[in-house]
Amino acid sequence: MTSAQITPLTSEDLGALLAVTRALAAPFDLHQMLEEVAAAACRILHAERASVWLMDTAAQELVLEVAADLQPIRLPVGAGLVGRCALERRLINVADCYADPRFNREMDRRSGYLTRCLLAAPLVDHRDQLVGVMQVLNRHDGVFGSDDELLAEALAAQCAVALSRVRMADAMVAGELLRQEVELASSIQRSTLPPSLPSVPGYELHGYFHPASLTGGDTYDLALVGRELLIMLADATGHGVAAALSVTQMHAMVRVALDMGADLPTAFRTVNDRLAATLPDGRFVTAFIGLLDAATHTLRYISGGQGPILHWHAADARCTAYRANSFPMGAMPLSAPKEAVELALSPGDWLVLLSDGFHEYEDAAGLQFGRARVEQVVGRHAQGSAAALTKALLAAVQDHACGAPQLDDMTLVLVHRLPE
Repeated sequence: MTSAQITPLTSEDLGALLAVTRALAAPFDLHQMLEEVAAAACRILHAERASVWLMDTAAQELVLEVAADLQPIRLPVGAGLVGRCALERRLINVADCYADPRFNREMDRRSGYLTRCLLAAPLVDHRDQLVGVMQVLNRHDGVFGSDDELLAEALAAQCAVALSRVRMADAMVAGELLRQEVELASSIQRSTLPPSLPSVPGYELHGYFHPASLTGGDTYDLALVGRELLIMLADATGHGVAAALSVTQMHAMVRVALDMGADLPTAFRTVNDRLAATLPDGRFVTAFIGLLDAATHTLRYISGGQGPILHWHAADARCTAYRANSFPMGAMPLSAPKEAVELALSPGDWLVLLSDGFHEYEDAAGLQFGRARVEQVVGRHAQGSAAALTKALLAAVQDHACGAPQLDDMTLVLVHRLPE
């Protein structure tokens, strides 16, 4: 088709096209916008019906979205006249469809409609990406001519722009909803952290939580349960919303069990078995749960996969590292309650609990910060405050990382028995 064959648009046609342009600039949801395009195509091209096929790039298929008498249908790119239009990305004008071997008669058989002539125009967006095909069937007074081709191409261009705009708007709305959901999950998770730390005579307490993303899979707690101090640090597999929900669920169940008077082994086993029954496969929570009697300075704890547990002995300036004494919570049901481990805290001693985000923080070469460096920092700052020790640990990790990004949540709990 050459420019000499094209008749200039009449004022009526131009007015109709501009009306469509104004209509497509209005806010639409996707289906409403496609219906407007189909109606406009019928009106401008004097056609009996029109439909819009959307491109599924991943599947390399066209999906029929707007057709009054058919459910959504998928068609491979290259199949039929519509598929050929998408494959070649050029307008196709067929005066007698049943005489064209490329025509797929299946659509007529399904709908009972008789297609005489057809005009198919590719929908190409501003990034030169094929987003679909507009198909127009059966001109009222004959076949589609060169003037109709010009109108179809102009309409297709407007449709492609509108389609891209709607999809971008939908993506922005979906992204905003996701952001709000993530922020809500983060807010819920942070609400489970202690708003203030309890006052325990003879002890200094400190907690720190910094997730790798907006939400994290770690949590901690320092709270009075009866006459004892609950000390908890937990780390769910992964990080993000799913991990935050897992660890928040565990945290809430532990608090309820202890507040209802369950002893530590019973609470640990009950929560573990409930998590094993409800968490998806492959998900679990490593957790240190301890109860400190400040009158006797005795700590009883069960650690489900959370370690190392560091005990700094002030008397001889050394650090003992204890391993977990149970499986991670939720990994499997427990056949019997786990016995709690007892630990005595002497004057000046520290209990140091860190999540993997500290120990496994890697520098650019992949070298982890490691337990030895943690113990060195604790030894150098054992005479200071808990806040100062936390600051020193964070500074040491950052010096080690040399700018490498944080890939895991970082959570810390310090319990310091003050020197007498």
